[in-house]
Amino acid sequence: MIRRIAFIAAAPLAAFALTLVISSLALVVFGSNPIDAFSDMIGHASELETQVDILNRATPLYLSAVAAAIGFRMNLFNIGVEGQYLFGYIIAAQVGTMLALPAIIHIPVILITAMITGGLFAAIAGILKVTRGVNEVISTIMLNSIAVAGIIAALQGRWQPEQEEFTATTLGTAPIDDTGLLPNINGLVEIFTREIEQGGELTGMLLVAIGVGVAYHLLLTRMRFGFDLRASGLNPFAARAGGVAPKQMIVAAMFLSGAVAGLIGMVELAEEGRFPADPIQGLGFAGIAVALLGRNHPGGMAFSALLFAFLDVSAGILQSTQTATKEIVNIMQGIVLLAAVIAYGITKRVQTREEARATAEALQSVETNTEVTV
Repeated sequence: MIRRIAFIAAAPLAAFALTLVISSLALVVFGSNPIDAFSDMIGHASELETQVDILNRATPLYLSAVAAAIGFRMNLFNIGVEGQYLFGYIIAAQVGTMLALPAIIHIPVILITAMITGGLFAAIAGILKVTRGVNEVISTIMLNSIAVAGIIAALQGRWQPEQEEFTATTLGTAPIDDTGLLPNINGLVEIFTREIEQGGELTGMLLVAIGVGVAYHLLLTRMRFGFDLRASGLNPFAARAGGVAPKQMIVAAMFLSGAVAGLIGMVELAEEGRFPADPIQGLGFAGIAVALLGRNHPGGMAFSALLFAFLDVSAGILQSTQTATKEIVNIMQGIVLLAAVIAYGITKRVQTREEARATAEALQSVETNTEVTV
């Protein structure tokens, strides 16, 4: 038991140590003092307003990671999360502008619309895979381009408010009524801390993201569908022999992945109140890195999302204090992934070797006991 816990803790601890060493070397190479840089980053993160920013940044990253992880569990590489969340974002925003409902109905309708839209868009890749044998990597790359440069670009102009002049900065949907916007949860946080200053607002989508993480964990560990999903990803032939329909599981996994992806844009929608001319992009690809670093585990992905968000938010303070350039943050994120891959690889190899040795010793013990009995 102790050895198993040691193996579980060894990889993240080794990755953390390796990250510190390599990041420090990178800072020195770029002419920065590692101690000053890390001190500024930690000091900045200790402020409540910064912590709110970190949580706001981590929320869409976590949702993106869960969306990617659902595909990974099925041995599917869904790199179309980017297009799926943007497509779900604009459709949900437009639906929100067309409705006048009480908040208790308006908000869920918008969230469900985003999930269904993102899920159906992702399911296209699943259908292409099971009917035509198209690899999901290729199809999701193409669907990303179709969504971003095709459908969304066309809909932005079509759904622009009539009273606004058609310009690059006014493209987007009309503002949504306040009843359709998820409120912030500042009041919940301020019960245990103090008043959040500087106009900071902690997104209500944080609670949704927590709910998604819990649902993801229960789906994989407590439900038959989750078991079939994992079994199909590990060994589709054995799963088929056990009565699992692999083609249906592929489409279902892609739909679920896209449904979670559809929620990513709801973080910005709650803040902007509309689909803007220049929505935040890149979250889909960042989520893949967060999922890989978190080993597709809900807790691991939460930690990874917070780490990436911390590094993103730290870019500003490093630039303002001039202790390092903001580009060093991107380098650090790459170092984190590299260190994790190396640490997990070494730990896995050592663990496999230890298990093989333990098995050999157990077999030798059984053979010795058998000879003595005879």
